[in-house]
Amino acid sequence: MPATVPTILATSIGFDSRGRGPYDWAPGPVFDLAAELAGAPAEPRLCHLGTATGDDPARIAGVYGAFAGSRARVSHLSLFPMPTVPDVRAHLLAQDVIWVGGGSVANLLAVWRVHGLDEVLAECWRAGVVLGGVSAGSLCWHVGGTTDSYGPDLRPVTNGLGLIPTSNGVHHDSEEQRRPLYQRLVADGTLPAGHATDDGVGLVYRGTALAEVVADRPGKAAYRVERGPDGTAVETRIEPRRLR
Repeated sequence: MPATVPTILATSIGFDSRGRGPYDWAPGPVFDLAAELAGAPAEPRLCHLGTATGDDPARIAGVYGAFAGSRARVSHLSLFPMPTVPDVRAHLLAQDVIWVGGGSVANLLAVWRVHGLDEVLAECWRAGVVLGGVSAGSLCWHVGGTTDSYGPDLRPVTNGLGLIPTSNGVHHDSEEQRRPLYQRLVADGTLPAGHATDDGVGLVYRGTALAEVVADRPGKAAYRVERGPDGTAVETRIEPRRLR
């Protein structure tokens, strides 16, 4: 069964590490949540999109290694040098969860649009496929946010897919430029109001409304960031539900 309403899981949560190398990953509880949101199928079909890191083969292999031995039926869609499945639309519509990795959100959006994935992913969302991801894979579903796509000095990105008609801030507590820039961009109107996540925190949207905030570790939070009446940013902390 697909999700009962269009669902997005936008996070600052990556894979856990097993500690035996840079791509020796394990799926954390956020992936169990994604499957639950998709109707808890016995063998959840998950497609990984690594466009934001240029479909790096080492990372793709890490994804397969992470889910080895699990119930998940994992696939991936690479777009470099050409799509790796014969019918991109059919493949993505057949999934329970589409998970988008981090990297360059600017490059991701450009490549997706060249291949028509912006329209395909919107169709998947309306059909009940759970869309999720981390960092760039969180920003992409929104109007925009802050990005290091252009270099170490962060800049705004304002041409996201806009399935969620608000802005998004990622890595709010772990990268020193993120919080002040996101607040300034909301305050000056470059970005609409939205939500930010500390590392380890995710936002669950049902339709276009924020339904729940979750975290895979203690002491972390999400934040509502909006423009106050005096033209400055107002940030309100939202306590998450802890995932197990």
